[in-house]
Amino acid sequence: MSSATPFAGTSRVRRLPLAGVLRLGRPSDIWFKPALSVVVAVAPPNLILLALGRLDLAMYTMAGSLCALYAHHRPYAARARALAGVVLGMVAGLGVGLVAASLTGSAVVLVTVGALVAAVQKALCDATRIGPPGHVVLTFISSASLFAPQTLAQVPGHLALALSAGAWAWLVGMAPGPFRPHGPERRATAHALNAAAAYAENRRPHASGTAHAAVQAAWQTLLLAGARSETRRALERLVVRAEVALAAPADADPHRLRAWARELRGTGPVPRTAYDSELHGVEAELAAPASRWWRALGPLAPIAMRTALGCALAGYASLALGIGRPYWALVTAASLYQANVTLTWSRGVQRVVGNLVGVLVFAAVVPLAHLGPAALVLCCLAFNFGAEALMGRNYWLGSICVTPMALLITEFAGYQEPGRLIAERVVDTLVGALVGFVAAMAVTNRRAGDRVEHALAAVERARARAARLLAEPHPTPGSLDTAQRALAAALVDLRVGVEAASGEWWQRALPQERVVRAEQAGHRTLAATIRHHRAEGARP
Repeated sequence: MSSATPFAGTSRVRRLPLAGVLRLGRPSDIWFKPALSVVVAVAPPNLILLALGRLDLAMYTMAGSLCALYAHHRPYAARARALAGVVLGMVAGLGVGLVAASLTGSAVVLVTVGALVAAVQKALCDATRIGPPGHVVLTFISSASLFAPQTLAQVPGHLALALSAGAWAWLVGMAPGPFRPHGPERRATAHALNAAAAYAENRRPHASGTAHAAVQAAWQTLLLAGARSETRRALERLVVRAEVALAAPADADPHRLRAWARELRGTGPVPRTAYDSELHGVEAELAAPASRWWRALGPLAPIAMRTALGCALAGYASLALGIGRPYWALVTAASLYQANVTLTWSRGVQRVVGNLVGVLVFAAVVPLAHLGPAALVLCCLAFNFGAEALMGRNYWLGSICVTPMALLITEFAGYQEPGRLIAERVVDTLVGALVGFVAAMAVTNRRAGDRVEHALAAVERARARAARLLAEPHPTPGSLDTAQRALAAALVDLRVGVEAASGEWWQRALPQERVVRAEQAGHRTLAATIRHHRAEGARP
């Protein structure tokens, strides 16, 4: 398929939105899980340190405890690996910060180290698709540790505290497994069914993209879940029903799809469908070699460069202004970087608004927190819960709790003058957001357009393979299933790539007509494979 609209040679600047940036969304279905998990992970280490009179060590245990925020949407087999990786990554970043702090007192060197570590953390979190809260928590801990008074002899003990708290956080994250072993898979399947029902009722392009992404996410969750149990097979058949609804929305029954989704909420039996043929392609996909996450590092190089440059410049600017905690500006810059400049701008607005309101909340709460160490710990726990409970609605809303929590953590080693803390936080927020966004504009991401071209080629290859199998009288069992899911994944990747490139500055014009044709042809072929699969399953 040739390109109807070749890349133009002119650069383009996109509008920076304000409308809707602060709009509240619906909370996640499991918003309470990370909120409760982080409280359970943070409370015991902090209370033990409180009883021992060593709250000054809380920063190190917090490093491990905050790992409980991650991987709540992953099946437990995959979650165990992901959480272990997060704990090791957290301890590694903390170790780099503590060693650097013990070897030099140069703030410029420390900021430079922090910026490089932040860039590495951003690239690794995006490449592994670890999910919220991404690299921001890792960068907060590693950057703060750069400015913690330290000697080399103290580093092993402090890392041991972080590792032990991280082990506890791992147990907290895995704790629901024995009670709801298929909980993540059931939720992902229910989400796919609900999204398909919404598309069947309202066949708009946005609903179609959301539904296909939800179905693809459900397949990825099921493929990560390990061995195929009978429950998993039943869930796979429900995801097939969602695919059928996308292929033939006029014939779909949205009420039935939603009823199946509701039945998946508890721990009861997975509902059976009228179509129960075996899915031969799943075993083949499970046996195929997994894609290596490090292959995604190349395309992420511009984002990593933005992060390194923006964090370094923000830290240097904070030092030039005489702020005592340049890591606040560094972390603010690190928190901005999203898939493109437009999303980075939106995150910057959300960060500034949330932090400014957050310092007002801190000013109101600090008299209560200063009643004693126990009050300080309890206030931090409350803000931990609030941050995770609200973050899913909008980043700025969660930041209202993150900001006072971060300010209170600095007081574990001793109470400080609130007015100075507030002033420094406000200045560092504004400096970090401004400098960080300027760096995002300065470092262009020309690879965003290349990603669209690669995604287009992948869609065309996947569509051609699926069409070839459809033309065969007797395709190999499972081959059409595999081709169908490969095409669906390629279409989702193409849509994600186009949306990312569309919000990037200084970007070449996208081949919009070619994208539209590829998506239309891909979805027609995808619908044909689903209808063929359904017809084969209906044969006696």
